[in-house]
Amino acid sequence: MTEVVAALFWYIVTIGLLVTFHEFGHFWVARRCGVKVHRFSIGFGKPLWSRFGRDGTEYVLAAIPLGGYVSMLDERAEDVPPEQLHSALNRKPIWQKIAVSAAGPAANVLLAVLVFWIMFMVGKPDFQPVLGTTTGMAAEADLKSGMRVTAIDGNAVDAWSAVTRAVFEAALYRRDARLSVVDAEGDESVHTLPLASIGRDVPDESLWEQIGLHRVQSALVGQVIAGGAGASAGLQPGDLVLRVDGESITDFEGLRAALQRHALDGEVALLVERERESLTLLAKPKAEQEAGKTVYRLGVGPGDRYDHIRVHGPLAAFPEALREAWEVSSKSLQFLKDMVLGALSTKHLSGPITIAQVANLSASEGLPWFLGFLGAVSLGLAILNLLPIPILDGGHILYYLIELIKGSPVSERVLVAGQYVGLVMLSGLIGLAFFNDLSGLFR
Repeated sequence: MTEVVAALFWYIVTIGLLVTFHEFGHFWVARRCGVKVHRFSIGFGKPLWSRFGRDGTEYVLAAIPLGGYVSMLDERAEDVPPEQLHSALNRKPIWQKIAVSAAGPAANVLLAVLVFWIMFMVGKPDFQPVLGTTTGMAAEADLKSGMRVTAIDGNAVDAWSAVTRAVFEAALYRRDARLSVVDAEGDESVHTLPLASIGRDVPDESLWEQIGLHRVQSALVGQVIAGGAGASAGLQPGDLVLRVDGESITDFEGLRAALQRHALDGEVALLVERERESLTLLAKPKAEQEAGKTVYRLGVGPGDRYDHIRVHGPLAAFPEALREAWEVSSKSLQFLKDMVLGALSTKHLSGPITIAQVANLSASEGLPWFLGFLGAVSLGLAILNLLPIPILDGGHILYYLIELIKGSPVSERVLVAGQYVGLVMLSGLIGLAFFNDLSGLFR
């Protein structure tokens, strides 16, 4: 229940910020063009709060957090007194009408660049792109623990998130991926993951298991099982194991292996780092049978501690933010095009439930991760609204371009028909997104 409440909270924060910026873009440009604004609403449905500003605009916070709108004076929607005709949107020059429609998506693009800029100044923590134990395709491709991934398909990577993103994208398209790596001795090599051989019937949630890529995990203690050997020895979550009976430990797999070598004598000495202090603990690993073999366990699980950070000063962070915005936008457009053409399944279209889940997950990872998520969704909202679908900003821009070419506005009949078509298309899009969300919940 707590998880649901947290997800709902971060969803409202996310959508609230995105919609406010989007609608403010429309509002600000409309006012600069001399258009009278009736209402500025965040959310749809029954108003929960409202007040009138000195400019005569009603500012509203409504009950349904699925978007918002700016209602403007327009002869196509109402009777306009002669003395107010100069403030009607439909009476404005075409370039102003296009500017008003484009201002919402533009505001979302600016928001994305802003949050990416802040993200890089704060510093986005990540993990080093170093491999741990490999299985499946990765093991068959001779990728081994300790190798550092330097590039994927010729594109440089410097963090584990970049590795997973590039490899998973290749897997979605069933496209082989070439990993350039450097081993512990400094030798370079290229290994190909045969992702094109994965069957189309394999669900997305099973892809990573088949690929078998895992990052190296430090010997950081995460979970400590009550009654286990580690708990009895005094190990605590957050302890970093440095040595086992004098043998240096570099990762969690090394800890497991060292236990098998040293626990034969019964008791092992663990040198651990706790809150920047070193201490020695004595533990008696428990012997258990696994696949016909005796294995020794401490009863602890691995923890996570970021060991890499992408951080820049205010000046250097700005071009990085632009680069990030461009990469996210181009990938989003590519995915959208491929879903339309059938090269990528429409099941990858996400709705409010997925947004809420990912918002909560990114927020739990810290401010930089949430900012990265917020920027990506803001760009997605900008792209969605620029689609040439009537009732969306892109549809309005399309109408204005037609008006520019033919010299007069589209007819009332075409306008009304377009509204119905746009409503059906948008409803279908939202319905598909909800269906994908619900399908994901029950998989």
